[in-house]
Amino acid sequence: MALFPGARKVLALPGFKKYFANTSWLMVEKIFKIVVVLFVGVYVARYLGPERFGILSYAMSIVVLFSALSSLGLDTILVRELVNWPEKQDEFLGTAFILKLAGSGVVLILLSIVLYFVESDRQNNLIIFIIAVGLIFQSFNVIQFYFEAKVLARFTVAAQIVALIVISITKLFFIWLGLPLIYFAWAIMLESLILAIGLAVVYFKQKLNVLSWRFKFQTAVGLLKDSWPLILSGICLSIYMRIDQVMIKQMLDSQAVGQYAAAVRLSEACYFVPVIICGSLFPAVISAKKQSKELYHARLQKLYDMMVWIALPFVLVVAFSANRIVLFLYGREFSRAGPVLTIHIWASVFVFALSVRGKWLLAENLQKYNFYSTLTGSIINIILNIILIPVYGILGAALATIFARISAFYMIPLVFKNVRASLTCFHIALVSPIRAIVNILIAKKE
Repeated sequence: MALFPGARKVLALPGFKKYFANTSWLMVEKIFKIVVVLFVGVYVARYLGPERFGILSYAMSIVVLFSALSSLGLDTILVRELVNWPEKQDEFLGTAFILKLAGSGVVLILLSIVLYFVESDRQNNLIIFIIAVGLIFQSFNVIQFYFEAKVLARFTVAAQIVALIVISITKLFFIWLGLPLIYFAWAIMLESLILAIGLAVVYFKQKLNVLSWRFKFQTAVGLLKDSWPLILSGICLSIYMRIDQVMIKQMLDSQAVGQYAAAVRLSEACYFVPVIICGSLFPAVISAKKQSKELYHARLQKLYDMMVWIALPFVLVVAFSANRIVLFLYGREFSRAGPVLTIHIWASVFVFALSVRGKWLLAENLQKYNFYSTLTGSIINIILNIILIPVYGILGAALATIFARISAFYMIPLVFKNVRASLTCFHIALVSPIRAIVNILIAKKE
């Protein structure tokens, strides 16, 4: 425990036991999901092979690029409003649900238009559209954010696990039957539907009724007024999270996308950690701000400490064993994914740090800087992909991702003074684990 002073201090803070109990439920679900998804994903990748797996990954990347328009950046805004105004939950949930539903419809229309003029392969178009239909059912995720605001994650974990198990068994059944690629697109869409049904059932079991939700125009305007920077930043985030796979497909081929996607899936396996921890502790941060600046700043610093302590060990282990991990999981057919994983995994450190800063900006109502940050990262990622992919192939895309994440984290605070405190918190958080690692290396040499 001597190596984890940041984590011990967080646990000692008043009121954190409740939030860590909530986090533990979310962690159980996500860890279970990671294990199952990796297990099933490996079988799917092995069955499809690099080329067909690349087509499926490309289709999913296209949908992700448009998904920010369907969510409308409402997720964290909704949690904040439900925490601050619990008596208006039916109004907020109903309004957010209708907005998300409308956003999903707009996405399907835009996607149809774009694919008609850009993508000539009819099978690819069909696969993309099938996956995109799932965005409609994701409108029911407002139920999940209701329980998140109430710090009651255990009520939604069951629905998510059931949906995951059903779809995982379905995919394995498809492999056993030897079915073509398009069936796996249907499975992705079906998972969103099953989860939506599960969330509705859980909501009803708590003696709550979705029929009591109501849409209010003024509330919709207020939510969108606060969320528009998050919509734009979500679009930018989608771009620099998935544009690399789209550009690899256009500049190289589907097989290269499959190799790259296999590495990225392993690299991004840890991304749920900052999302869950920050999401679960966000109500605590808002609550601390109401109590005192000292408690507020202390909790933010401890979040940074925790993120760094979790990220660095994970990155070091994966970076030095990437080739063996890929060979063991995917086999020699995906051997080109190993070097990509070695490079790509280092972006995780900044993903963890950006998760905390995103929450801080939201708490300070400075969402526009989150947009500036992700816009910077997405632009740099696109430029570097154009330069590096033709020269270094999929390794160039991995390098572009790292530089984009670093740029997204550093450039905006260096320009704007009122967000520079995030750099200070991050650098303070880095000191302790780096010192511990150096001490361990010195001890080994002696």
